[in-house]
Amino acid sequence: MSKTVDYYHFLISPWSYLAIGRFNEIKQRTGIVVNYLPIDVPTTFGSMGGVPPAKRHPSRQRFRMDELKRWSAHLNIPMNFTPAFFPVDQTLAACMVYAASAEQSATLSDAILSAVWRDEKDISDADTLVTIANDSGLDGAALLAAADNDAMRKKLMDTTAQAHELDVFGSPTYSIDGELFWGQDRLDFLERAINA
Repeated sequence: MSKTVDYYHFLISPWSYLAIGRFNEIKQRTGIVVNYLPIDVPTTFGSMGGVPPAKRHPSRQRFRMDELKRWSAHLNIPMNFTPAFFPVDQTLAACMVYAASAEQSATLSDAILSAVWRDEKDISDADTLVTIANDSGLDGAALLAAADNDAMRKKLMDTTAQAHELDVFGSPTYSIDGELFWGQDRLDFLERAINA
């Protein structure tokens, strides 16, 4: 029986973007089932002791940028380190991921992250999200219609609250069998836990 990983993430997280390829490889190797669970960014920072990048001490901001450049080069993943549309409100994008089927949510989540960090797209814009979905082989208009409502926004906030109760405080966080792995640099440990 396949194991299940709950994947909590921000759709504007550079670290989640850098993890896409390696996480997908782990999925293929291990056959895990993944629940794609975007969580609200400002609520997570506010409730779980975090500070948005722009409000961090300059030394921390500089180190974050150095690390992004190192990892991008190390993984050979193209990345715009100062995207034009960051940070933006990811609420509608997250609701579209929740409105998608399980298989579609993986495709859409990856495409949205890539749109921010590779393609300079504004994922807070509804028309842009429809185009991203369409370009991924999905029905963007249908997903938008299913996502843009109070029920989906409540689902996002309820999932965020549940994540906080599990001690999820950042992105990406992978949860398996009650154990959390935070950060794209913890994927090796995640795979070991899957195979244990």
